[in-house]
Amino acid sequence: MATVRSSRVAEYMAESRARVDAVLAEWGGTFVDPDWPVLGSAIAYSLLGAGKRLRPTLVFACHDAVGGGGSVAELAAAVEVVHAYSLVHDDLPCMDNDDLRRGRPTTHRAFDVPTASRAGFLMVPLAAAVLARGFEGLALNLPRQQAIALELFRAAGAGGMIGGQTLDLEAEGVEVSIERLSEIHERKTGALIAAACVSGGLAGGAAPEATEALRRYGADVGLAFQIYDDVLDATATSDALGKTAGKDAARAKSTFVARLGVEGARREAERLAARAVGHLKAGDVTSEVLDELARYIVTRPN
Repeated sequence: MATVRSSRVAEYMAESRARVDAVLAEWGGTFVDPDWPVLGSAIAYSLLGAGKRLRPTLVFACHDAVGGGGSVAELAAAVEVVHAYSLVHDDLPCMDNDDLRRGRPTTHRAFDVPTASRAGFLMVPLAAAVLARGFEGLALNLPRQQAIALELFRAAGAGGMIGGQTLDLEAEGVEVSIERLSEIHERKTGALIAAACVSGGLAGGAAPEATEALRRYGADVGLAFQIYDDVLDATATSDALGKTAGKDAARAKSTFVARLGVEGARREAERLAARAVGHLKAGDVTSEVLDELARYIVTRPN
């Protein structure tokens, strides 16, 4: 699969990042008690780190793909808040114990563990507040609003990220089947990516068939993203990644690279990305941006 060089996609991602970062800058540090200003600083630090903003970009792209109107910037930002919260807790000493994230010290290193822990917890209701404001600018009926909220917070819960992280920790130093490994990745990473796709489609008025196509697309690119993340962890440098490279092997994590080797894992990620695009075609969803994003996910440098 050739590396994506589409200037259109690069511009789309840059525009999406700018729109979301503007919302995050407005909200960062505001959803805390004024008696605890350090928490506001920790939240702002966590939200505004330089990231790809892939999940918000998928919200925008899926919304556009179904011909949606209005602005989904707050909805996209709410997804990024949930993702940022997960990174703060994922990096804690009791989890992955990482010192570097997005090219700078992790939140618990920049502040301390108790502050990072509380900041992460507070970012969950912050995401809900951002989402609620986003609904105010969209002409969505209550059932559709409820469906979007359920997609986002179910993906963040025990059936999604939290459950996946728990399973991931339990699998350290243990050889698990490819099927079990897929389940871990689908929950830890894929669930929120699929929720971003479905939420963007629902906000754009997607019909059930299109919504299901976007869900399947998101599930496959989500799994492909995590598999390729494992490839990058094994092959790239910490400087290139903006986070600690080689930590999967150091912690004896169960990964597709450990089971299939680098090239085998790369091929599996590419297969899933191609299948994701096939889901769009089957659901009659046409989007050059989503096609290119699937390719980007399995060719990206970091």
